[in-house]
Amino acid sequence: MEEIKRILDSEILPGVLKPLRYVGNEYNAVKKDWSAVKLRSLFAFPDLYEVGMSHLGLSIIYHLVNDQPGYLMERVFAPWTDMEKALRERNIPLFSLESCRPIADFDCIGFTLQYEMSYTNILNMLDLGRIPLRSKDRNDDYPLIMGGGPCASNPEPIADYFDFFVLGEGEEAILEVFELISRHRLERGGRQDKRTLLKELARLEGIYVPAFYEPVYLAGGVLKEIRVIETAAPSRVVKRVVRDLDEAYFPLNPIVPYIEVVHDRVMLEVLRGCTRGCRFCQAGMIYRPVRERSRALLEKQAEKLVAGTGYNEISLTSLSTSDYTCVESLVKGLLDKYEKEKVGVSLPSLRVDSFSLELARQVQRVRKTGLTFAPEAGTQRLRDVINKGVTEEDLLEVTAAAFHAGWTQIKLYFMIGLPTETTADLDGIAELARRVLRSGLEILREKSGSRQPKITVSVSSFVPKAHTPFQWEAQDNLHRLREKQQYLKERIRDRRIAYHYHQAELSLLEAVFARGDRRLSAVLMKAWQKGCKFDSWTEHFNWQAWLEAFREEGIEPAEIACSARNYEDVLPWEHLDMGVTKKYLWQEREKAYQTAVTGDCRFESCVLCGVCQVLEVDKVLKSEGKSHAASN
Repeated sequence: MEEIKRILDSEILPGVLKPLRYVGNEYNAVKKDWSAVKLRSLFAFPDLYEVGMSHLGLSIIYHLVNDQPGYLMERVFAPWTDMEKALRERNIPLFSLESCRPIADFDCIGFTLQYEMSYTNILNMLDLGRIPLRSKDRNDDYPLIMGGGPCASNPEPIADYFDFFVLGEGEEAILEVFELISRHRLERGGRQDKRTLLKELARLEGIYVPAFYEPVYLAGGVLKEIRVIETAAPSRVVKRVVRDLDEAYFPLNPIVPYIEVVHDRVMLEVLRGCTRGCRFCQAGMIYRPVRERSRALLEKQAEKLVAGTGYNEISLTSLSTSDYTCVESLVKGLLDKYEKEKVGVSLPSLRVDSFSLELARQVQRVRKTGLTFAPEAGTQRLRDVINKGVTEEDLLEVTAAAFHAGWTQIKLYFMIGLPTETTADLDGIAELARRVLRSGLEILREKSGSRQPKITVSVSSFVPKAHTPFQWEAQDNLHRLREKQQYLKERIRDRRIAYHYHQAELSLLEAVFARGDRRLSAVLMKAWQKGCKFDSWTEHFNWQAWLEAFREEGIEPAEIACSARNYEDVLPWEHLDMGVTKKYLWQEREKAYQTAVTGDCRFESCVLCGVCQVLEVDKVLKSEGKSHAASN
């Protein structure tokens, strides 16, 4: 440990990009005595420090665990390529930020699974830590490797590398998991019997031990069933859910990085879940039901967060912050209190049908941040297909209000390749952007005469995700995606409209791992051995290496991503229960083809998605101080 620090300080850090990524010691970081705790854990984020330190989940789990006297949790991030090279050249294992200990010294390492394109980084980090990659190759002496986060809703492509996964909301389960592991070790004099420990963990609600399940295939790689091969394991693993956010843990003294990170501000979580019902959206399905925090509690948390960090911006986070029932009064109250201190408020996720002019006026009182809206589709027909629930009039009204309020830059998110999409839907994207631009030109000309609006159109490609109504849908093939991207490019030629789109190959690979099965484990290993890592970073994405890996393993990626599935098909994640029923998802898929929309259970009657019934939980709304659990 001391030797690692010496080499880092004297030889490595002076020569790498952004050395502060690797030194720790940030404000509010927690360092504990290893000899004074019963379990030593590590939060592993498989991407750069700047990305990981912007993740609210890391902050919640890190401080929750460290607030317990018996446990400690440290952090590790994927080292950038220059740092990795320096470590390998000097034969130094990957180490934690807090104690500079090799990651293999920990009892348990938890990877957060936020994005499929970080999977090669997981293998790379384990290898740098001198930990065998596959679970079956790790004996009792190695740390347990666990995973959690949205991608754990279909962890089959990486199942071979993990000992267990936590399904659902981590803060609800993590202390139970650690208590069980600690007790197991205490009974064995500080050691573990991995097989026995995994059986004990499998009995906990929300814990999935993939080694206890065996996929059975028919000829041609068709999945026949997921067979339970250990009696301790349940046939279905049901996710964990926080029932009341007001009672849930929330860190009030989060770590303040010394370098700029992606989200460099206070993060105040106003609600969790979304029941708008967008049929492509995995987060909207797996984080149900909606649970709001009370305004009074949020104001108290904001006061402590600002005092404890010194940030000058409070970001109200959620899947759709403008849906928070107390958003206007909360924003006004926060700005009334902090405006003199130049502490602003930002709303990172907005729906066009719930963003008001008054809200726009409030958030610009201290500083004006950019506005981003996501119509998702260019025509009303396709917006109804995906159940977006917003209209062109909604978008034009809200953007006009923004221009009147002084904004000049508007970013619009769209998606191409959605089920039933036609050329008219692509034309609709270009036309919608032009209409917003024309509206901005007219309004700003009347107001100032010289300022020009700037519209950014960002287009991603549809990726069929597990546990969504579109999980059965095919993704467009590469040729078709590229064709659509170019088609749009030719129709968006105004220099005042910036046009960006995602790399089609990356979207295909994301779809492969989002709906793939355990056969992909070998492909992942092969790709990593060929040098693949940081796949979501354009400069590192190596499509040819991935194609070689697929070819050598005899798997055609387009067969996984670009083929439609039937209701009767066995899907690799069907034994993992996120609350929303398969029957409901299929009904929603059928309604998409009928261009029929489904309402939001916050404002209309229960849609019987299954979450409240399966998980025995209610949505919780806090409309203007009236705290109540809304019964279905």
